Amino acid sequence: MKKYLVLYQAPQSAMEQMSKATPEQQKAGMDAWMGWAKKAGSAVVDLGQPCGEGASVNKGSVGRQATNVRGFSILQGESMGDITKLLTDHPHFMIDGGTIEVLETMPM
Repeated sequence: MKKYLVLYQAPQSAMEQMSKATPEQQKAGMDAWMGWAKKAGSAVVDLGQPCGEGASVNKGSVGRQATNVRGFSILQGESMGDITKLLTDHPHFMIDGGTIEVLETMPM
């Protein structure tokens, strides 16, 4: 099976999103994620987690990186089509402006 890096993008950080949500909204969001993970089953290699601040590292310099990547997961499947099909009803789309980027990983 092939592995895929799934990047969750949104205009606001996970911390900002959570600070604006009520406890009920936070629970509903987590329940939606856990329901999706159960449905995805063995395709989930690593459910992942939210991402914080970023840095840009270049030869000779390090700087703060503005990014819309807010979290990640690692999934596995036979094809990109299998993975994108799993993601069509993902709870990340509950976030206004939320998008998902999928990258196939290459074996080393």
